[in-house]
This record gives sequence, C-alpha cells and structure tokens, in this order.
Amino acid sequence: MTTMVTTAEAPAGKLPVLVTFMEMAKRPGTPEWPMPEGVHGPVLARHCTLAYYRFLYDTIGEPWLWEIRRRMDQGELARMLADPQVEVHVIHVDGMPAGFVELDWRLLPADGTVAIDYLGLMPWAIGRGLGGWLLDWAVRRVWERPRVRRLTINTCSFDHPAALPLYQRAGFRRLRQERKFVDDPRRAGVLPLGAAPHIPLARPVPPAPPLAPAPDGAPPQAGDPSRRPMAFRPTAGSP
Repeated sequence: MTTMVTTAEAPAGKLPVLVTFMEMAKRPGTPEWPMPEGVHGPVLARHCTLAYYRFLYDTIGEPWLWEIRRRMDQGELARMLADPQVEVHVIHVDGMPAGFVELDWRLLPADGTVAIDYLGLMPWAIGRGLGGWLLDWAVRRVWERPRVRRLTINTCSFDHPAALPLYQRAGFRRLRQERKFVDDPRRAGVLPLGAAPHIPLARPVPPAPPLAPAPDGAPPQAGDPSRRPMAFRPTAGSP
C-alpha cells in the first residue's frame, strides 16, 4: 500500500501528490463500448486555436488542478497545437462541448509510443458514462495505426478517484508511481483559490523578512546590489 504525505506535512506552499505512470503494450481484446445516447463525435479540432483549447483545458481541468498548460508559454502551446501530430478530439452533447481527449503521436516514428496526454469531461458531463466510452474510443483509434508498440497515460492523486480503476479496466498496467511535492497553483495565482475544494490548500509561504539596515544605520536602498533579493524561478513540472 502506498502512503501519502498529508498537506500539513508538506513544505509551505507545496502539495503532496502521487503520480501513477501507466502503459498498454498490446491491442485490447475487450468488446467495444457502445456510444452513449445523445453524444456526437469525437470531432478532431483541426487547427485548434489557443483560445478554444484553453476554454476546454481550463474548464475541464480546474476541478482537478490541471495547471501545466496554464503555466506553459502560450506561444509554445500554440505551436504545439499547430503540430499535426498532436490531436485534440472533442465530444458534444446537446450541441455543447462535453469533453476531449488529446493524443500525442510525436514519438511514434522514434519508438512506437503514443501518449494520451489529457482526457477529461466538462463538470456537467461527469457521471453519464462518457469517460469510459471516450477512453475506449481513443485506445482503439491509437491501435488502428501501424507501428504502434505502446500507449501511455498517467494519472495522479488530484484526479477523479475513478480514473485509475478505469484505466486499469481498459487494459493499462502500472509502470511506476512517483511521490513528490508540487507548488500549489492556487497559492501561486495560477488557479482560483476555490478550485479543487477536495484538495486542501497548501500552507501559505511565510512573508520574507524585511531587509536589514545598513551598518551605518541608513535604510537599505532598492538599488543596493549587496541587499537586493535574489530572483526566484518556480520549479517546472507537476501533474
């Protein structure tokens, strides 16, 4: 059994997270899931715009602390979306976007690997049986392509609790698990403080102490290099 560190034990401003890396090494032999009633798609968002992608990603991911694409340089993200080897497939219910799956084919020529980078549903669409069907659709689409040797996906302890069992039923197996501390994106202003209420906020970072006065008693000057605070660059990498 894996033991998680509690938020209270984490460093200030940090959250404990358990990331599970998974793979599927052969085509599934299970029956195909029937399409749920009222669903249209998936539809490939050709030339997916940054604004449309961020609408999907931000709305679907906010309850689960998805923040990598929010922190990512937006020019770099736009270039990634323009790559034909990155596919964003969107499903609709009653004419409204209900979820998406992001497939990354960029490693296929090198070693036969395809990644499901993201799969999620709009908050109002959860609980309708759409997630399992969309995952099954994505898995079958990948294995229809020649030269595929492995399909990867990961999940973490911030995600919906049904995600890991769903992936296992679909045929994914655990490769490894990694415990780490990540910056709380709510404390950093990347996500609203009210996002993901099921995950307690990290303890706030204590304010920096005031600058010490100069030896002669004069107050420190903003341009004094000997007392200028060092710049801090947050560490990249979180679920």
